[in-house]
Amino acid sequence: MNPNLLRALPAAALAFAAFIPQAAAVPTAPAAGGPDPIVFVHGWNSDGSTWNTMADRFRSDGWPAGRLDQWSYPTSQSNVTTAHQLADEIDRVLAATGAAKVDLVTHSMGSLSSRYYLKNLGGDRKVDAWVSLAGPNHGTATAMLCGGASCAEMRPGSRFLGELNAGDETPGSPRYATWWSKCDSIISPDSSTVALSGAVNTETGCVQHTAFPVDAKVYEEVRAHVG
Repeated sequence: MNPNLLRALPAAALAFAAFIPQAAAVPTAPAAGGPDPIVFVHGWNSDGSTWNTMADRFRSDGWPAGRLDQWSYPTSQSNVTTAHQLADEIDRVLAATGAAKVDLVTHSMGSLSSRYYLKNLGGDRKVDAWVSLAGPNHGTATAMLCGGASCAEMRPGSRFLGELNAGDETPGSPRYATWWSKCDSIISPDSSTVALSGAVNTETGCVQHTAFPVDAKVYEEVRAHVG
């Protein structure tokens, strides 16, 4: 073969290769690093938008948007039903992010379904930190003013609360924390309703019930707990 032709072959091969379509990159699995995903659980007669301010603050402090889940659910249904739906949502978040555990940040009635999940549905193995903001963990008298299964379960002395609070109130390895305020007119009585045995229980300043998710100081303390 002509020696000049042999010398020309490598250059010709490279030029030809430039016109060959390249195979699409194979998607990689979600990175497992980074902070735990946070699943936010709102309270009665509300939805995931409750958490807009707090989620924005977490994003500003470095939490990836894909690890902040402002979950919504029907609030008139039993907290037991909600707990099963929450279990599915947490499994979805873990699969999507590649994380081993989530943090749960809850407001008001959201404390109850999330606690049922932790105690009865194996959630304590999938949650690192749990937060209750103004949660009626031992019932609230104002639940006498609303109807439906979930309201009945929030009333002091309900069968649901009796079973939920029987034995260990903070089971498993999650780091439990609650926040309450004397100015909260919805949760009554305040400290004895919200606080849990085995949790870090914090009295805030004068914060109204619906203001917990937007209060700047509460956010700083919640961030420190889950971080």
